[in-house]
Amino acid sequence: MIITQTLGNINTTNIDNKVIDWLPLQWFETNKRILRKKTFSGKEVALKFLNESATLTQGDILWQDEKTIIAIEVLPCDCLVIQPKNMFEMASVCYEIGNKHLSLFYENDELLVPFESPLQRLLIAQGYEVKTEKRKLLQPLKTTVAPHGNNNESLFSRIMKLSSNE
Repeated sequence: MIITQTLGNINTTNIDNKVIDWLPLQWFETNKRILRKKTFSGKEVALKFLNESATLTQGDILWQDEKTIIAIEVLPCDCLVIQPKNMFEMASVCYEIGNKHLSLFYENDELLVPFESPLQRLLIAQGYEVKTEKRKLLQPLKTTVAPHGNNNESLFSRIMKLSSNE
């Protein structure tokens, strides 16, 4: 079965007691435009999002009939969990993670990053409280970064200046 668009989300759509056949995806597969996977029941699904940006999330409906819905299940993965104590720490941690071009997620005042041992060691060495947990990475931080230098001022120094004015 070829899927070219989403039909909604089970959290905002009336599913009328239909059976949900989950299509399991890893967090990094949620942005794939072309992908072939099998649902929990074994149905083969081909995703071909050619006319829209593919940003799938938990519960997105890919297909439905009168009895069944095929929806996205984002699988939990090992991740680093950091809960910054203040805005200054939030800015510093985001800078460290962003400077390594790693994916960053935000949920309930916590920053989540897919587990990487070198990053964990770095953050702990810098004095941050870092937990390792199995979590679903659902809310990526969308970042658009301007060039790092502006008027002889780095992006980091601008973030620090903004965060120290809290």
